[in-house]
Amino acid sequence: MPPYFSIQVARKVQRYLSSKIVMKDLLPPFIETVAGIDLAYSGNLAVAAAVLLDYQTLQVLEKKVAVTKVMFPYVPTLLSFRELKAAFLAYKHLSQTPDVILVDAHGYSHPFRLGFASHFGVVVKKPTIGVAKKLLCGEIGPWKNNWAPIVAEGEVIGAALRTRKGIKPIYISVGNMVTLNTAIKIVLHTTRRYRIPEPVRQAHMECTRIARLLRSL
Repeated sequence: MPPYFSIQVARKVQRYLSSKIVMKDLLPPFIETVAGIDLAYSGNLAVAAAVLLDYQTLQVLEKKVAVTKVMFPYVPTLLSFRELKAAFLAYKHLSQTPDVILVDAHGYSHPFRLGFASHFGVVVKKPTIGVAKKLLCGEIGPWKNNWAPIVAEGEVIGAALRTRKGIKPIYISVGNMVTLNTAIKIVLHTTRRYRIPEPVRQAHMECTRIARLLRSL
């Protein structure tokens, strides 16, 4: 852990950044591009991938990777501090700015209401959506067709979403600058043959591939 940092400081930062999350749709009228972001690890290296896709066709337009040394220990509910630098660098290497970003992480559906998707979205000031494979906190409410609200302390903090019939749900939440309803629509639009939306799936494959190469060196 950096000598100037502490869990107590991180919690204060979380509370401050959570207050900056915008729960409104601030997307362009016509979404043209979408990015997916995910991370993998190789020893003490964090490998982040940012993949840009055409929003309508989901054709991959560009892939960028950043590798950084891990400076923050593994602390549950503080993973965004561990992963932000590499993800930010990969994102900044993209030749064009995506209209919306899907992050393989929780957003607002987090015990401190600042998962990595929200932390990242507030930092880059772009519409972001959290897409997670496991429920982190809250309880799943009644299902409405293919989705159900995730509720914590009387507040809807996200949604469990079945992207295909007969498979386990994924867990969607606001990252920044989108509403939950819009986040669900975007995730469904970008999900085709697989459980995971294509931007996140592509980013996962890319960072995993690079991490595997690094481990083989």
